Amino acid sequence: MVTARAFRWPSALRGKKPCIWYGGDYNPDQWPEDVWDEDVRLMLKAGVNLVSVGIFSWAKIEPQEGLYDFAWLDRIIDKLGKAGIAVDLASATASPPMWLTQAHPEVLWRDERGDVCWPGARQHWRPTSSVFREYALSLCRAMADHYRDNPYVVAWHVGNEYGCHNRFDYSDDAMHGFQRWCKKRYATIDAVNEAWGTSFWSQTMTEFDQIMPPRYIGEGNFMNPGKLLDFKRFSSDALKDFFKAERDALADITPDKPLTTNFMVAASNAPVDYDDWKGEVDFVSNDHYFTPGEQHLDELAYSASLVDGLAGKNPWFLMEHSTGAVNWRPINYRKEPGQLIRDSLVHVAMGADAICYFQWRQSRAGAEKFHSAMLPHAGEDSQIFRDVCELGKDLKTLSKHGILDTHLRQSPIAVVFDYKSQWATEQSATPTQEVRHWTESLAWFRALADLGITADVVPMGGDWDSYRAVVLPSVYVLDAANAKRVRDYVVAGGRLFATSYTAIADEHDQVGLGGYPAAIADVVGVRSEEFVPLGNDYEAGMDHVDLDNGAVAHDLVDAISSVAPGVQVLASYRADAWSGLNGMPAITLNQFGEGQAAYLGCLLGERGLALSLPAVLDAMGLNYSKADDRNEVLRVERTDAKQENGFVFYFNRTRGLAMVQLEGRALIASHAQVNDSEHTAALEPNGVIVVAI
Repeated sequence: MVTARAFRWPSALRGKKPCIWYGGDYNPDQWPEDVWDEDVRLMLKAGVNLVSVGIFSWAKIEPQEGLYDFAWLDRIIDKLGKAGIAVDLASATASPPMWLTQAHPEVLWRDERGDVCWPGARQHWRPTSSVFREYALSLCRAMADHYRDNPYVVAWHVGNEYGCHNRFDYSDDAMHGFQRWCKKRYATIDAVNEAWGTSFWSQTMTEFDQIMPPRYIGEGNFMNPGKLLDFKRFSSDALKDFFKAERDALADITPDKPLTTNFMVAASNAPVDYDDWKGEVDFVSNDHYFTPGEQHLDELAYSASLVDGLAGKNPWFLMEHSTGAVNWRPINYRKEPGQLIRDSLVHVAMGADAICYFQWRQSRAGAEKFHSAMLPHAGEDSQIFRDVCELGKDLKTLSKHGILDTHLRQSPIAVVFDYKSQWATEQSATPTQEVRHWTESLAWFRALADLGITADVVPMGGDWDSYRAVVLPSVYVLDAANAKRVRDYVVAGGRLFATSYTAIADEHDQVGLGGYPAAIADVVGVRSEEFVPLGNDYEAGMDHVDLDNGAVAHDLVDAISSVAPGVQVLASYRADAWSGLNGMPAITLNQFGEGQAAYLGCLLGERGLALSLPAVLDAMGLNYSKADDRNEVLRVERTDAKQENGFVFYFNRTRGLAMVQLEGRALIASHAQVNDSEHTAALEPNGVIVVAI
């Protein structure tokens, strides 16, 4: 069993008090040195106390093989440190320099057709290349040796966003790595054949060297699902092994400096298995970029909650987010007034003790020149910079009042997120391409928020069975060990919500037999014989099904053929007789051991869930807000270890004015008006109030 690294947080500079870290990526090598003093002046004005340096600076640090130039980096680190600004120093290995790839084109990754990813962007390296690893580790050791005693470097920033661009590599290096990975995992080729079901389509292998990556097989064809799922596992592990090699090269020389790498946790993003990676860092860090539109706040809170779940309620570091527009969407919308401060405080509310941006000064050239920054093209006299300064003051206020002594208070309900289930639902040979694990997880988080419950989002490997109630939202992959956890949890008195498309397959993507959801059929007390996908892609098709509680199912419903004795049917379908669904159970509740298990045999979306859940919550004895409509305010609480002191954050979820009864003394009010005499506040759109309790 792998032991997780002990939690270690970057220490404050000598003579400084610990506080919320605040700053962003800083790329001084993009600017002439006469700009650096101006940068430091404005950083101090904004309240910046930490910057990440050198992330994409390999070519500047090592302009020729074996020739290192640290002089410029020394000057800027010294300038920052003497001003009281700490440095999170990168290993600088995220993108290799041109001299390396020109001399060793074999380090470049290949796509599924065998085409080379040529230099010209970033992350154009393959994690299984021994040649690239040798060069990268040489740089890591040189960096660590040079900065081992530097008092201004408080942490190592290892790599950058592993798998953002090089998640999958189909080269021969990757093929050999995949073969070794399969041999380690399965020991025998017969076990691989059994796991992947290779008797189908005559795919049986007799030697490990017959295993290939899932390379291009022609348009409209279908890759073996078991192989696909394992290749995603392998790809995550290959990147993790490369990270660990870099981490260990740095740690061997600088054991006193904590190390991290920036995850990319977002509702729709699962490039690697962060549930597996979380124990490999000294502290969890994340990069998150907002989703434009009406999901903006809820998706941000959902993702931040998942990061807190990965961090195990230890403090975590928001390494990147944006002050405004990004540069990589077809349309790059700006942030609305108030959202710069509001978004940052959502991360703080969810457990972040560090708030950083990409980047400090907005670039003039390059692919990210239109990506917003703390200091925009418009300069110091700009609303973005004024908001950056205001946020800096807000974070100092929270630090002064003791927020570092608190953590996100545990919710009564956990929504489980599972990376393997997300990967499996991404495959093309499924009942419907309209269903993904992440969309159902986010819908549940939002629906519970509509009912006044701010759920915790917890990875499958986390302690979700310590919660009063647990949601398994289309957790497609459920292996025997986790099925036992579910069973033991409910037997002991837990309350379970399971949905359609849950417990369909095991860890090899092999379907359980006897009806869905086979692995926990006895727990939920229902049996479904087939899926009923819903759509409108043919004439007279059925794109929705009504429930008798007023909700509407979409995308997928279960044909529940039987329920166990004693199961309560809380809602049924209303449909035309020809559909075979009319009167069929849609939502059920089963007593199992000392606990209860609700089964929602359809996908209802946020509004359908918010409409349907009160009856289930009432039956389970769980409290919720009985508001007539969508709850206007997202309430999040951070508390100390004794749950005696803390902070309550109130965020307006609407486009209108939201009123809130305050539970303590207001410390921060952004786009909000506080009435101290009545202990109430009016939150404008994108408004936030933070009170001390």
